[in-house]
Amino acid sequence: MYDRILLPTDGSEGMGQVIEHTAGLARHHRAAIHALHVLDTATMSRMPMETSWEAVSGMLREEGERALNQVRDSTGDVAVEGSMTEGVPSEEVVDYAASHDIDIIVMGTHGRGGLDRLLLGSVAERVIRTAPVPVMTIRVGSVPNESDE
Repeated sequence: MYDRILLPTDGSEGMGQVIEHTAGLARHHRAAIHALHVLDTATMSRMPMETSWEAVSGMLREEGERALNQVRDSTGDVAVEGSMTEGVPSEEVVDYAASHDIDIIVMGTHGRGGLDRLLLGSVAERVIRTAPVPVMTIRVGSVPNESDE
């Protein structure tokens, strides 16, 4: 049913459980994982003007390589293709899925609620609304208490 699984990764804490779940799904379906790290250009545009673009870009690319290597190192015998791109994360994930004949997207969601979610938005939510293929989400992090919302 699934031959190509897209796993967007930001290298954050909690990605381990998303990678583990994705690797299990890939083994079950004998599928390949396409790991994707997006350098968020919207975040970079809000940096102070005196910040060296080359230095920041280099640091972000190193973080991206670490995130992709985490996927490669954690999936055992599953084939992993790693890619890095720049742009708006939700748009890049959807574009990658469409242009690489992806069968399903598996991605983590952070347990934000209330005002944080309203102000920050949700990459996963945007992907779910616009993806050309099914999206499976894995909750990472803590679940907010009702009093936190």
